[in-house]
Amino acid sequence: TNPIDKDIDLFLSESDLVCFEVKKKNQKKKGDKIGACVSIIGGAKRHGGYDLAPLPKHHRTRSHLRVGSTDEECINITFSGKLSSLSGNLGHHGGSTRIKGLFKNKPRLPNEIVRQTRDLIALSESEEEEKIDTRDSKRLGICAELSRNIRDLKSILYGNSEAEPVPEACLMLTQEFFREDTLRPLIKSIPKLDLETRKDATQIVANLQKQQVESRLVASEYLESNLDVIDSLVQGIDRDHELALHYTGMLKECVRHQVVAKYILESKNLEKFFDYVQLPYFDVATDASKIFRELLTRHKSTVAEYLAKNYEWFFSEYNTRLLERGSYFTKRQASKLLGDVLMDRSNSGVMIKYVSSLDNLRIMMNLLREPTKNIQLEAFHIFKLFVANENKPEDIVAILVANRNKILRLFADLKPEKEDEGFETDKALVMNEIATLSLLDIKTAD
Repeated sequence: TNPIDKDIDLFLSESDLVCFEVKKKNQKKKGDKIGACVSIIGGAKRHGGYDLAPLPKHHRTRSHLRVGSTDEECINITFSGKLSSLSGNLGHHGGSTRIKGLFKNKPRLPNEIVRQTRDLIALSESEEEEKIDTRDSKRLGICAELSRNIRDLKSILYGNSEAEPVPEACLMLTQEFFREDTLRPLIKSIPKLDLETRKDATQIVANLQKQQVESRLVASEYLESNLDVIDSLVQGIDRDHELALHYTGMLKECVRHQVVAKYILESKNLEKFFDYVQLPYFDVATDASKIFRELLTRHKSTVAEYLAKNYEWFFSEYNTRLLERGSYFTKRQASKLLGDVLMDRSNSGVMIKYVSSLDNLRIMMNLLREPTKNIQLEAFHIFKLFVANENKPEDIVAILVANRNKILRLFADLKPEKEDEGFETDKALVMNEIATLSLLDIKTAD
């Protein structure tokens, strides 16, 4: 006979049945319509065609089925691997076969992905509690699916090479993320994830800090009621190097919320940063320094209130641990940060108190003697505040007068690498003030 072209419509029915129909083109006779199905456990079921008994030599399994027609023609189709990869042999009919709409996945909504991610994390934790081998196929499957979900969540929030993020999708994701507590388990799961998934999870947490729902930063509201999450992030920096970078990456965005910055400043977490900024891993120490700076500069009213209440403890720790004992990197970063804090108008009261201390002046003068110009330049910007103070204590004037010649010689050679008119102007004013200082003027004023 001549070859007959066929179209095969393949679809999934209820109860995990795989069904299809084969129709001869341009023919309407009942005998020209053949059909069959296969289920997980085998057997036949009518779907518009004819029931076929299994051949003795072929058992109905997940991977093999036999289709027959009324004229005793046979079509054998074998599933190789997953059902989505189907290959067939159309017996002696020959000809071409088209498979339409083969197992197309329905796109998942963002909130569905969040829920699935939350469930997968919980399932992963339960299996860990049961001490299931990490090489177990079931556990490996859960980890792979979790990684895929986290990757999809990141793609929704950041977009990809083909499309920008969709605001509606980001909104749906954010609402579901904070409707049920998903942030906490995601952060907790980071040590168990592979490196790439850790990076994706870190970026998700960081991005969520900026997402708004009805003009509200829901992440800020969530963290205000769940401050123990911040504790876990701060403590996480003290873990191994690779994990620490993920925790600093998330915390850098969290401290942008005033409620978080206030909590860290007023808790024991702040003290940890005096150690974190001096960690031997440069990248972690750099991130910790950025967080420390953010804590002391972003939320001005909060910082001013904190420093006023905790002046003695804070500056004692700052001077001793960072400015006197620190490495080159620590001293440079700490002196620059201190200058920015003291010169902020909101901290004017703290600045006056700091530049009225003889001990603080001695620390700055020692930093001016450092062999590296970068530290000298940063120290100069703090030192000039002592000189510019209109109500200098007598002991500070005495020190400046006693060391006048040394200071003037040092400043004569002090120049930044790039020409800076502002620096030269400040230096000239400082040198002139020191040159004209006299203890007699103070006694006369008294």
